[in-house]
Amino acid sequence: MTTTTEGRLTWTTGDQSVETWYRVYGDLDPAAALTPLVILHGGPGAASNYVEPIADLVAQTGRACVLYDQVGCGKSQHLPDAPVEFWTPQLFKDEIDAITAHFGIADRYMVIGQSWGGMLGMEHALDHPAGLRALVVADSPSSMRLWVEEANILRAALPPGVDETLKKHEDAGTTDTAEYEEAMNVFYDKHVCRVPQPQCVKDSFAQIGDDPTVYFTMNGPSEFHCIGTLKTWDITERLTEVDAPTLLVSGAHDEATPRIVGEIHDRIPGSRWELFAYSSHMPHVEEPAKFKEVVSRFLAEHDRP
Repeated sequence: MTTTTEGRLTWTTGDQSVETWYRVYGDLDPAAALTPLVILHGGPGAASNYVEPIADLVAQTGRACVLYDQVGCGKSQHLPDAPVEFWTPQLFKDEIDAITAHFGIADRYMVIGQSWGGMLGMEHALDHPAGLRALVVADSPSSMRLWVEEANILRAALPPGVDETLKKHEDAGTTDTAEYEEAMNVFYDKHVCRVPQPQCVKDSFAQIGDDPTVYFTMNGPSEFHCIGTLKTWDITERLTEVDAPTLLVSGAHDEATPRIVGEIHDRIPGSRWELFAYSSHMPHVEEPAKFKEVVSRFLAEHDRP
């Protein structure tokens, strides 16, 4: 059974001191044969609960994993009064640097990012960190414009009446009603998680409901309307600069559609793409055995002393 340790890291962004909660799976031994893996969760602001299965699956292979709640959510410090301009990708890239430096792994580590975490992982790779040995991008876009466009195409194809119900409440400003939530669940059940949601997934959704600061500020009210600080985010044409070995993971029914992931695959040199036939946005939950096999094999290929 993999041992875990938890703690809090205090680091500085600009002139502000913040705290990040973390959990380490296994032993971060610098001499270990297997390179440590840093896991980046999505949202933004969803906290790490729902990616705990990734840590569990990968740690079973003997690879140490670092899981953490990004600042502003989960068990990390919440900053509801921070100005809008505080919440940028650079903040979270600085957090990755703080994490790798704190654990002494900055010269040798791997990253897996899921959804927003994959966006962040690609941003991190574009900085060409010397210690980044491999990158896994799971269910992520490289352009928010394309993400919203594809989400609305998927929404329009939902069963009759669902799109109309969503639009009715969005126009009326009543998106906090049970009817709207029920209609949104039709989308989630088809394109976010196609199996009964385990508690860890429910807990992450609840995190956004408890403190929506990060999600609302960076994204906006829903999957279909990005009006936050990420509205114009697009790194698609810069992806040719990524030089870390990269694996792309997505589901056939994913809101990160094949069009979205294909744009990334076409640009990151030498990237691989594994499409999970029975999954939507969470292959690590929907097809865990295959996910473990695919991801662990890729990581093992890039373990270098």
